[in-house]
Amino acid sequence: MTPLKCATNRPSWEAYFMDIACLVARRSTCTRRSVGAVIVKDRRILTTGYNGAPAGLPHCTDIGCLREQLNVASGERHELCRGIHAEQNAIIQAALHGVSIKEGILFCTNYPCSICSKMLVNAGIAQIYYGEGYPDELAVSILKESKIQLIHFPFDHEGKTV
Repeated sequence: MTPLKCATNRPSWEAYFMDIACLVARRSTCTRRSVGAVIVKDRRILTTGYNGAPAGLPHCTDIGCLREQLNVASGERHELCRGIHAEQNAIIQAALHGVSIKEGILFCTNYPCSICSKMLVNAGIAQIYYGEGYPDELAVSILKESKIQLIHFPFDHEGKTV
């Protein structure tokens, strides 16, 4: 058996956690966008989440996407999606396992939508590192009004931080 060859350059903590968020996104079952989220506190991973259907239900990769069938634009009519967003799944995992994410840091491959933004504010998230934008002006407004610090942390399309 050949030993695994991993990159030898040591990433910053931010790059490390964003790289993990990119890896988590690979579990996504959304046909439109793969998103990964990691919630961290004191440089320790508390929870992860990716976007996909609720546990035990058919995935969009199996039955198709209602939003595509209805030609719904990205960033609109979130209620017409059977999937749960990565940030929501990370928050739900914390609640399910009794883990406090208050004052935690979210590393997410995408800027949160307005629904996720409201949840992150109420969950007490202190910082958000995000890779790519998302077309939701209400989310931008909500997060600007909150005390959450936003940090754009781009990565290339192979999932490597730049």
